[in-house]
Amino acid sequence: MEIEFQTEPQRYKHWHLRLDGRVAHLILDVDEDGGLFNGYQLKLNSYDLGVDIELNDAIQRLRFEHPDVSIVLLESANSTVFSSGANIRMLAGASHAHKVNFCKFTNETRNAIEDASAWSQKTFISVIQGTCAGGGYELALATDHILMADDGSSSIALPEVPLLAVLPGTGGLTRITDKRKVRRDIADVFSTLEEGVRGPKALTWGLIDQTVPPSELAGVIEHLVCQLEEPPDTAGNRKGIILKPLERNSSDRTVSYSTVRVDKNRTGRTATLTISGPQSAAPENNDALSASGAAAWVLRCARELDDALLHLRFNEPDLGVLIFRTEGDSATALHHDAFLNQHAEHWLVREIILYWKRVLKRIDLTSRSLVAVIDPGSCFVGLLSEIIFACDRAYMLIGQLDGDPRPSPVVTLTTSNFGPYPMSNDLTRLKTRFLGRPSAVTELFDLIGNPLPAQICLDLGLVTFAFDELDWEDEIRIFWKNVLHFRLTPGLDWRQISLSWARDYGNQDFWSPNCVAELDLPTHNAAGNKAHYADMVPAKKGFSIPNVRSR
Repeated sequence: MEIEFQTEPQRYKHWHLRLDGRVAHLILDVDEDGGLFNGYQLKLNSYDLGVDIELNDAIQRLRFEHPDVSIVLLESANSTVFSSGANIRMLAGASHAHKVNFCKFTNETRNAIEDASAWSQKTFISVIQGTCAGGGYELALATDHILMADDGSSSIALPEVPLLAVLPGTGGLTRITDKRKVRRDIADVFSTLEEGVRGPKALTWGLIDQTVPPSELAGVIEHLVCQLEEPPDTAGNRKGIILKPLERNSSDRTVSYSTVRVDKNRTGRTATLTISGPQSAAPENNDALSASGAAAWVLRCARELDDALLHLRFNEPDLGVLIFRTEGDSATALHHDAFLNQHAEHWLVREIILYWKRVLKRIDLTSRSLVAVIDPGSCFVGLLSEIIFACDRAYMLIGQLDGDPRPSPVVTLTTSNFGPYPMSNDLTRLKTRFLGRPSAVTELFDLIGNPLPAQICLDLGLVTFAFDELDWEDEIRIFWKNVLHFRLTPGLDWRQISLSWARDYGNQDFWSPNCVAELDLPTHNAAGNKAHYADMVPAKKGFSIPNVRSR
């Protein structure tokens, strides 16, 4: 079964999105029989990937379609349970790779909530009534304020050790200590309590922000909303745009969008993502961009690339090497890049920039071998050149190919490469690339706007290899041969993960189908048993809990 990531509110099975002026109500009402796969029921507001796909869509629409919304209330339609977290029987029947990608997508969605809080002037409030456990509490942790009914039965729990953790140590533990600043010893006790804690103790421990008697809950929420001042530039002067469904044509070998094409080589186990640059000039002004809406190249390309990456993660696990190419006019692409940087204060431009930031992080955290190929006719400039620095390797042609009239490839840096699109470690990709030589970043800043040919890119450290026409085909072929020999082995994934991040940020991308030991906690729990760690495959040496930042 192919997993589909496109949806819309009219098709939601598990969420209700209700708008009331500047307040949006996101109400979790999971359809027990609406699971993404057969063989389980989503009882007690538990969730599977399908629930999070809808949540991700809702967050996107609140940012683009409803920019005037400044407060989002996360609520449950079930008065006895907020959410019991990820569905255990779903996890028991899932492959290890699916569990890993499921966890990764879930955390990226929580990160998107925190990103909207930080940059999109939206305040998220969790309203907890009833049981809130595991991933349900992780969802609440992603919000700005946690409000809990003090009714003697409502409770929160994160039983990562005694009951279940899909990938132990990768869930909400880091948000408890890093975000909520809960004492480490308290967090240690909390994560070992099967029954969790109720309102007064949860408040004392700093796990929630407020407790309220059930009879006063509605009034307190109303008072809280009134206390939150409306951001100065949201006073009715924003007009949202509609995120229309993406146009996509799929076959066994290709997935085609208007700006992205995915070519699958199943024999070679590779997928080539070709990104087409803009074919028309950048918008003249913000009004023109708003009028174009979701059809604007810079937003359309981000949405299509995002969808393609998720498709490859979940539906094509055997395509171990992702090759990134671009095609188009560099000058036109530069104009679009400049438009974003010049109009970054406009709400829609800001949201597009933030979306590209999330898409580029999605590339960073995709556990495949990532390769950029920079050949004639490419347009790796500004924003698009960030893809080069997200890849494990970059190959660039020196000059042109015989008989190919397209211009020699160049890379052009812009201000986009020096701040707007940081990695999860809060550093730009160039700063991460040149940690051992910070002066290199300053030198590169002085080259903004200059088309840099292959040999100069090689000398500056922007690409891994540069070959002329005589060696180009042979060197690329040798690379494919070597990487396919090692692909889909734990060693390669661990190598990439260790090298992709820097300093204490190493292992942030350890959520990989090939580099985490098979842990059958979900299988144990689905059968009604407690976890017996001695029965499980031991984790590899060097395993450490990642410093998952809330971005």
